[in-house]
Amino acid sequence: MSKKNNDWKKRDGIVFSTADSFDYQFGEEEANSTLPVAQQKLRILLDKKSRAGKQVTLVEGFIGSEEDLKELAKLLKNKCGVGGTAKEGEILIQGDHRDKVLQVLLLAGYGAKKVGG
Repeated sequence: MSKKNNDWKKRDGIVFSTADSFDYQFGEEEANSTLPVAQQKLRILLDKKSRAGKQVTLVEGFIGSEEDLKELAKLLKNKCGVGGTAKEGEILIQGDHRDKVLQVLLLAGYGAKKVGG
């Protein structure tokens, strides 16, 4: 069974070209340059929606590359001693560790604050 080629979805409306040498140039994704640590404005909140009642500490607002996001998530997971994940600019830490995450981020030089109750 072959996989379908989904590159056609990224072509922005170009359906057909009469030029023999036409080769569609896909837009280059901009490399997300990571903001300096002092300029990051991170928000720390407790979330339990869509998680079967389980609580997670959510860190939002990270601006930068996925590699830097994963490094920060690894640091937070190690300091808290729990699991978690990092994707789409958010870090999920299992459990309610808002205070500890806030201390770690402030010591690392990030601009961070707790949001919500």
